[in-house]
Amino acid sequence: MRQLTWRWTILAVTAVSLLSAPNFASAADDKMVAGGGTVAVFSIDGGISEKPVDEELSFLMGSSPDSFLSLTTRMRKTIGDDDVKAVVILPGNTPPGLAQAEELHKVILDIKKAGKPVYIHADSLMTRQVMIFSGASEFCMSPTGYIFLHGLYGEQVHLRGLLDRLRIKPDFITMGAYKSAAETFMLETASPAAAEMSKWLFDGMFDSTVNAIAAGRGVKSAQVLNWIDDGIYSATEAAEAGIIDSVTYRQDLVARIKLKHGENVSFDKRYGKASQQQIDFSNPFAALQLWAQILSGPSKKKSDKDGIAVIYVEGAIMPGSPDASPFGTSSGAYSTPIRKALDEAAEDDTIKAVVLRVDSPGGSVVASEIILDATRRIKARKPIVISMGNTAASGGYYVSCAADTIFAETGTVTGSIGVLSGKFVTTDMWKSVGINFTPLSRGRKAGMLGSAAAFTEGERARMSAWMETVYGQFKGHVTAIRGDRLKKPIDDLAAGRVWTGQQALEHGLVDRIGGIHDAIDFIADEAKLDDYEVRVMPRPKNFAELLMGDLNGGSNKKSKTLSLESSVSENSLWNSAMPLLQGLDPNRVTAVRQAIQQLDIVSHEKISLSTPILITE
Repeated sequence: MRQLTWRWTILAVTAVSLLSAPNFASAADDKMVAGGGTVAVFSIDGGISEKPVDEELSFLMGSSPDSFLSLTTRMRKTIGDDDVKAVVILPGNTPPGLAQAEELHKVILDIKKAGKPVYIHADSLMTRQVMIFSGASEFCMSPTGYIFLHGLYGEQVHLRGLLDRLRIKPDFITMGAYKSAAETFMLETASPAAAEMSKWLFDGMFDSTVNAIAAGRGVKSAQVLNWIDDGIYSATEAAEAGIIDSVTYRQDLVARIKLKHGENVSFDKRYGKASQQQIDFSNPFAALQLWAQILSGPSKKKSDKDGIAVIYVEGAIMPGSPDASPFGTSSGAYSTPIRKALDEAAEDDTIKAVVLRVDSPGGSVVASEIILDATRRIKARKPIVISMGNTAASGGYYVSCAADTIFAETGTVTGSIGVLSGKFVTTDMWKSVGINFTPLSRGRKAGMLGSAAAFTEGERARMSAWMETVYGQFKGHVTAIRGDRLKKPIDDLAAGRVWTGQQALEHGLVDRIGGIHDAIDFIADEAKLDDYEVRVMPRPKNFAELLMGDLNGGSNKKSKTLSLESSVSENSLWNSAMPLLQGLDPNRVTAVRQAIQQLDIVSHEKISLSTPILITE
């Protein structure tokens, strides 16, 4: 009953908001200038989600968030559109991930090669954004703009000091000398093996960035390194150094584009997007009609055209299904909806091939195996290819093992073939506040999963033997499909080692360098498709489905045992500091939250395929 109440409350509040809101879908918002001929305008800001959001839901929330596939598809559409005279890109304040940045860089180069000028106008830029936009036809900034071309910086998070303060003792076991995810909890700084791995990983990521900037600006890599060593540039200094082309106000750039491409050219900010339904808010019944359409459910007819399915594994891999939310999908890659989508794609005769897009640091072993098994069923019936995003490591690599061909960008973080398990001993923490527990057990290993004491030697040996089995299974999956493509013995590539996409290619862990569109083009050729459509599966749920879903109640979330998450989140100092820290240091706050999420997976699953937490700028 409580669920019904909040769902209908949300429905009522949103309806009132719609009736009182201004028309956010006006034509003035879509076009900077009215006229004939088109300049396509794209905004690129922040971490771009891989999974799309339903158009109706975007409309109701007053926004039109692009998925990465949608954004790059719309950008690529300009190449063959004779009405598009040029492309303008407006960078935001935050760059996307490195693999996404590489693909965006390539898309810009492809548009320019097709004879369509690409204009960039920015107010401020970071290193990765300079890399994305370096190949533009004209790269300009506002007169008061600035560039922090300071290179690549990263951090690994370590929570051991916090655990010591809370009097919690971490007790973790890992398979593989380089499987450093447990170091987040066990150590206050990186081990020699983790430091060695971070060096080769960052060397590869930095080389990719420098080489892309050098190629885009038409200079040698040594010049880019000199730019990076200086670090900070005003817009004028950046132009003088050759990092950008010009310093100009946005309205002056618009005037120049009109002078070159025609006074009547229009600037379309919604290029390639579906038209939004216009609402006459002077008539309240119009809004009610809109609600009737939304609540009637999806109106999209199933297509009988040949299709390529794109299925996403984005975020931490977890078992089961996410809780329903009326405001969008839950974060994380849950095994049940992904398995169902893969099985549906396997059985749908109109789906001729599948692209599994993986952007995940891993997580649950059970969920990873469920997803991998579903990809095998696809492979038995039709072609499947893997497209790796910013990260596809540990469980993210595990789910990729069944495909014959794996695409990655040079800066993709992948590999991390290894296993970890562990627990936290909280007895001293409870004692510090005057709470004691008297243990009762039957069975030699009855308390091995409890938080009362660290593993005994016998318990540790038994856990290690089980983990060896899982680790052997992981390596077996890799060797079974990769075979003689592996350039070294599997033990020299596994043991938790993390690689860039370029390094993984050199070692035979992936097959090709490229983005999601390269993967789609490749699998279309494999399936001998000329005329096809790309379909995201499962179809994003609309607002009505999210609102009305799970009316019978219940939740997929398991009850939490005591863990670092509960200990930290219930700390009043932590709760008071979080809003401030989120504003002051969002990257580090995100890293801590990711570490806690990893802990939650270990707590529930007892074993995990997780990648070390690494934040980069």
